[in-house]
Amino acid sequence: MFLINHSLVVNKIYQSMQATVDIFVSSVIYGEEFNGKRSLVKKVFKDAVWVDGSDLSEVIGALKDNRYVVINNFQKISDLDSLDFENKNVVAIYNGNILPKRVEDKFAFIYYIPPLKNRLDEVELLTKHYIQEAKESFEIEEDIKVDTKDIDLSKNLKSLKSSIYKSILFNNISEDELSYLLYNYFIKNYEGVDVYKRMLSIFEKELVRAGLDIYKSQLKLSDILGINRNTLRKKVNEYLWYWL
Repeated sequence: MFLINHSLVVNKIYQSMQATVDIFVSSVIYGEEFNGKRSLVKKVFKDAVWVDGSDLSEVIGALKDNRYVVINNFQKISDLDSLDFENKNVVAIYNGNILPKRVEDKFAFIYYIPPLKNRLDEVELLTKHYIQEAKESFEIEEDIKVDTKDIDLSKNLKSLKSSIYKSILFNNISEDELSYLLYNYFIKNYEGVDVYKRMLSIFEKELVRAGLDIYKSQLKLSDILGINRNTLRKKVNEYLWYWL
């Protein structure tokens, strides 16, 4: 999914690329991974042959046999001088926020797409889209909101979608599903002489942390849990020292 019409930056690049579809020029679009570069190029250059920069011989072959070529992962090209762009419409997708001068000199048109954290107008719309997509995948009918603190933009679209799916899944998990997840976790990690203590700490730490978030008081939480206040304090010392 790519919201071209909802981003001034992306729409400007889209319009410029559209103008070069039918002429033989070379273009490079760069920026962080998973920020929408591939989706944008696919939308504009629908009939181009795609190759990956990690295979130089494949790239050279594609340039020899085709006039419209998209080179993905261009940062992996090992020999720029071996590439002939003459009488070709070539689009390179470069992953990185800085474009080396030797790469820049190879292209007539250069486009930069900023990371999602700098395109917050799109983030809100993308969040709504992925929430709806996740609801359909998990067969959830009720309205769902995702806390903004749960949204991860560190890897742009990839982490945004993943964090939304995880947030919805974790906040709608049933007791049976949780038991199933724990069982599989224990199966994979059932080793060591201290396995009981390690696994028990998983429950205790999160039980205490959630209680402190809810009640904001160790005294009240000790009553709720039915344990001695000093015992609770020891557990907070062990698991959540930053609360002290």
